[in-house]
Amino acid sequence: MSGPQRPTDPAGLERYYVVTGGRSGPGGAAAGLDVATLVISRAVRAAPDEGLQHEHEEIVRRCRDPLSVAELCAHLGLPFNILAVLVTDLLDAGRVETRDPIPATSPSGHGPDVALLEEVLSGLRRL
Repeated sequence: MSGPQRPTDPAGLERYYVVTGGRSGPGGAAAGLDVATLVISRAVRAAPDEGLQHEHEEIVRRCRDPLSVAELCAHLGLPFNILAVLVTDLLDAGRVETRDPIPATSPSGHGPDVALLEEVLSGLRRL
């Protein structure tokens, strides 16, 4: 399985520069984004919002159901840092919200959550 393709021609890099307005990484509200962070649209209507770039509209449309940043990168064919800039724009505009994924540790903070692992194992056995 191959990963996302990086642009080999300068035109692809120029596109990223234009899409992000020259910014190379997220700041502010999205500084803590990682590939497992869930993004959820706050838009209530299906019509495109005026003033949004195509990529912003795609993120809002696709995130009506929660999607991880990694899934968005794959769907849109964008590198993580470019997508993080776009999600930051949408967070600042109040059009999306983010949620941390389920924590990998138990509430006591010592190792994995055994109850969660048992639920996953049970689900896998039922397949």
